[in-house]
Formats: sequence, structure tokens, C-alpha cells
Amino acid sequence: MTRPDMSVEIAGIKMRNPVMTASGTFGYGAEFVGYLDLESIGAMVSKGLSLKPKAGNPTPRIVETPGGMLNAIGLQNVGVDAFINQKLPYLKDVDTPVIVNLYGNTLEEYGEVAARLDGQPGVAGIEVNISCPNVMQGGIVFGTDPQAAQEVVRLVRNNTSKPMIVKLSPNVTDVVLMAKACADAGADALSLINTLTGMAIDLDKRRPVLANVTGGLSGPAIKPVALRMVWQVAKAVKLPLIGIGGIMNARDALEFILAGATAIQVGTASFLDPGAAQQIARGMEAYLAEKGIPSIASMIGALEV
Repeated sequence: MTRPDMSVEIAGIKMRNPVMTASGTFGYGAEFVGYLDLESIGAMVSKGLSLKPKAGNPTPRIVETPGGMLNAIGLQNVGVDAFINQKLPYLKDVDTPVIVNLYGNTLEEYGEVAARLDGQPGVAGIEVNISCPNVMQGGIVFGTDPQAAQEVVRLVRNNTSKPMIVKLSPNVTDVVLMAKACADAGADALSLINTLTGMAIDLDKRRPVLANVTGGLSGPAIKPVALRMVWQVAKAVKLPLIGIGGIMNARDALEFILAGATAIQVGTASFLDPGAAQQIARGMEAYLAEKGIPSIASMIGALEV
């Protein structure tokens, strides 16, 4: 039996298969050695990096919910310089593209982090997290205002020559409007969706479960929302898309491919099974082989409506 061609390309980044790891769910990559083969997946996406190290929010900051989980980690990370000096050297020897997620609290921080990563040969591309509040402008979230999003994307574009993926927030009225704004500002690809804002309450204590009160909802509960948004954006923009949201198995992943995604990211599933990304990649290939489908590319956007 001929093996199906599982390779895809996102903005010039060649991947052996469409399976990527979602930012914030896979550490810096090395932590998962022993659970899966880092060279069995398409790409690794780092935790979100900021200009300076960040401790994150107080605990409790993660809670299981029906059909998913809420997290309010607060973007804890080692900072871009520590990543370059301490984390990247190991990843350079792994034959899997490394995509670095980055964020800032101000426009200037986004640009500075992008500039520091631009000269790093071990970084295949960057993913820009625009689901952050702009502390200089009253806390408006960059990713919920088209103009603010465009400003971030343009600035990052001017500070890097690397492929730039922009990660879209679902906490908007019109995700297509946001997608078009980011495309017009120079994004090479879009990943969607980030987490939905939610909360959990302890009835007996009459208090929020999370110290931060609200958090980001992920897992199977958000999959229908994510699928719908990927499908809508795929019809509206010409950029390659990366689908994220409640992908727990190969069938979930392939549904996103049909909806128009070129690749997918595995997030919450890795908390249940650290080897989930590898298993999903294998399952996708097995499905294509079983159905006699020669390539994953032939399934991208092939949904019949």
C-alpha cells in the first residue's frame, strides 16, 4: 500500500504532516521528549514569549470544566532572551520546524521581541498572539479591534523577515473582519482560534474557582465554534489557515482540514495524553491510507456544502 503524502506548507514552512502543537500546551518542546518523537509531528510552537520573563497569575489558575478546561496561567514564560540562549540550542538539533509564539503588552514590545527572534536560524517562523491587552491604551485587547490588530501586525512585519502567523481571538463579533485586517497588514498565515473567555464558580464558597476570576476555555467544548470560524475565514481570505480548538483525535483534525485549514494545532489533548500530537498524526495518515486518499492536500477545504 502506498503511503499517503501528508506534507503541507505554511507560508514557506515545510512540514512532514499538518500536526502542530499549540502554544502554551507543549512547553518549549524538550519537556515532551520521552512522551513522543519530536520528529513525528509537523511543527512545534513555543510558549508565548515576552520581552522580559513573566511569572504569570496567582494560583489556582487551571480548572477542569465539562468538555474542557479553563486556564488563567497569565502567559508565564522565561522571556525571549532566555529562550534564545537556553531553549533554542536544543531545538536546533531536532528536525522539526520551531515556530515561536510571541506577545507584548505594548506595540513596542511586540516589535522588539520579533526583532530579537529575526536573526535566529533555529526559528522557522513566528506566531503573533494578539489576544493581549494594550496597557498603554486603557487595556483594549489588540485582537478585538481591527485597527489595533493591524498596528501590531504591521509593526511585527517591519521587524521580521520570518514567516508570520497571526493567532486570532474568538472573542469578537466578526472573526472574518479581524482575519481580513490581519491579512491586509501583512500576515502570511492565520491560526484560529485562541481560547474563549469563561469562568467557573465554587457554589459552596461563593467564589470564583480561578484566582484571576476568568480564564480561557479550551477543549472539546469549543470545537464547534472553532470549526465554524475556520470555515468562515477560509471562504474570506486567501491565506493558509491553522485550525485550533478541541482537537482530541485524528477525526477532529481532519474535520478542520475539510473546513479549510492547511494544518492544525493540538492543545488540551496533550494534558490528557502527552503523546497526543504524535497519535493524531498517525491516525490522520491511517485514515487517508484506509480511504485510498493519496494526499492530505486534496482534503484541504474539500467540505461539500
